[in-house]
Amino acid sequence: MSDPQILLVDDEEDVRLAQGQALELDGFDVAAFARPERVLDRINAGFAGVIVSDIRMSRMDGMQLLAAVHAVDAGIPVILMTGHGDIALAVEAMREGAYDFLEKPFPAARLVASVRRAAEYRRLTLENRSIKQELDTQGELDRLLIGRSTEMRELGRSIRAIAASEIDVMILGETGTGKALVARAIHELSDRSKKPFIAVNLAALPEATLDSELFGHEAGAFPGALRARHGRFEHARGGTLFLDEVGSASPAVQAKLLRVVEERTIERLGSQEPIPLDVRFIASTNRRVDRDAGAVRDDLLYRLSVATLTIPPLRERLDDLPRLFQHLVDRAAHRLRKETPDIGVALLTALAAHDWPGNVRELRNVAERFVLGLDLGHEPSETSGTSLAEQVEKFERTVIAASLTAHNGELKATYESLGLSRKTLYEKMQRLGLRREDFAVSAES
Repeated sequence: MSDPQILLVDDEEDVRLAQGQALELDGFDVAAFARPERVLDRINAGFAGVIVSDIRMSRMDGMQLLAAVHAVDAGIPVILMTGHGDIALAVEAMREGAYDFLEKPFPAARLVASVRRAAEYRRLTLENRSIKQELDTQGELDRLLIGRSTEMRELGRSIRAIAASEIDVMILGETGTGKALVARAIHELSDRSKKPFIAVNLAALPEATLDSELFGHEAGAFPGALRARHGRFEHARGGTLFLDEVGSASPAVQAKLLRVVEERTIERLGSQEPIPLDVRFIASTNRRVDRDAGAVRDDLLYRLSVATLTIPPLRERLDDLPRLFQHLVDRAAHRLRKETPDIGVALLTALAAHDWPGNVRELRNVAERFVLGLDLGHEPSETSGTSLAEQVEKFERTVIAASLTAHNGELKATYESLGLSRKTLYEKMQRLGLRREDFAVSAES
């Protein structure tokens, strides 16, 4: 955090200059004002400083300034000064939330000490807010994205950074990796979360009805259009529009999308009146987006790829598989109104030996079959082309991760079930990059 700024308000110029000089000599950045209303233009909810103000002033007095400042952010420290020796006023000021009350005349050291304490109070207030916001964000991400592998933690950090901005996003990932879930996470963690999240699957939308679905139409725009209709673009106003599988759209459709992304306006069918469009665009594709592949036209790609997120396939984050499978089984059991079956280490080990070409979507189908007691419907994939050492390491990682999941991250139960010493389990976990806390599932989870 930068050095705190002190906003000093006093309508007496000589007093203002003397107090400002005392604070500047102690290293504070001081901005002095004769009129208190000018202070309100300099603050917001993240203002990292302190306000020092006289009480007795014309137009707006110090008590009114205190109320106006706290309407912006009740955590901004306001130190009030008066030369009238009014004890009742001092009591009222403290009751209304003033950080301190100084009676004129006072030594410069008294002012400096009070400002220093107030600045530290403000620093801690903003720091605690930041920590709480990060924890809230992490909790929301944990709800939306199940996984503690290095790849998923990095994806989570990127999602949090991108969600805080207004930039358009391109999400890359194989079929079934959860691109729609990542798009939803970006929306839920953004300032647009209270507004609509509208998803458009361009691979499934018939091109014959695409114009009407996306842009809407006026009454009489075509046979059967009896009344005006909003399209998906208008439904998303103020929120987020997710263009799923944009690489599958035809060149003609992509050209229309490019115009909307560039101009942020649309026209309904049967109308020439432009409609402003306040939306954030998130697009996805399971195809390559480099120039040679030609899945997404270059100019549309450049517009949508202000930020790019790549979701790793499940086979590249098998550490997440036990926890993810448990989550999917729990959800399936709840939805199907079935008892949640026990998941053994042997099953998790067998699942981790599969390549999962359908990624999380395929794993979800397996979880539902498992809850219903059906055949799981796949055989473990071959390991040809992989060295013996790599196969052994993968097997060790899978078995240990599965056991940690089955025992809720309890190390004693894990090393006893695997027939290992505590020291050996620690060494293997360290070598394989496994962390106990990533497999401990709380009662709430």
